Amino acid sequence: MAVIKHKSQRVGIFIDTQNLYHSAKHLYKSRVNFGNVLKEALAGRQLIRAMAYVVTTESGEEQNFFDALTKLGIETKTKDLQIFYGGAKKADWDVGMAIDAVSMAPKLDAVILATGDGDFVPLVEYLKQHDGVQVEVITFGRSASSRLKEVADDYIDMCEDPKKYLISYRGWKLGNLVPGSSDKDKDEPEEA
Repeated sequence: MAVIKHKSQRVGIFIDTQNLYHSAKHLYKSRVNFGNVLKEALAGRQLIRAMAYVVTTESGEEQNFFDALTKLGIETKTKDLQIFYGGAKKADWDVGMAIDAVSMAPKLDAVILATGDGDFVPLVEYLKQHDGVQVEVITFGRSASSRLKEVADDYIDMCEDPKKYLISYRGWKLGNLVPGSSDKDKDEPEEA
């Protein structure tokens, strides 16, 4: 199926913040540029709503990040980090994100999921079958579910141009050292 993107399409963007954060951190030792993710996903279409699902900690140190998202026009939905007996931690927004996407789908032409989590495959299938919306995925392909990529109507792999989607990314790649660098530089991004 050919994916159609035109200016009058009504778009909702649902951002699995934890998924993108951890992918960027583990693949590139960098942070996500959510402004560019939003711009690329939107592709000049009419944004109805953009929501980022985030986790709060006891320290509250993430407030500046939440404020930055809000300045970009991205609503934040917060959930407290749960810490269980024994130290295990959990913060999962999958159900909340899915409910919001299903609730908003009748008002949208395209639902964009910014995640690589394969748990969203049933959501994509449901939205396409029951609501008839175009479902698109934008994520880091190297850490994304192959099934999620397959079921989406369109898929943008941020690994194809990481410089566009990362903050202060300078060409460092997992497991590679730039020629002429020393072992002490292994943990630091290199100049491209």
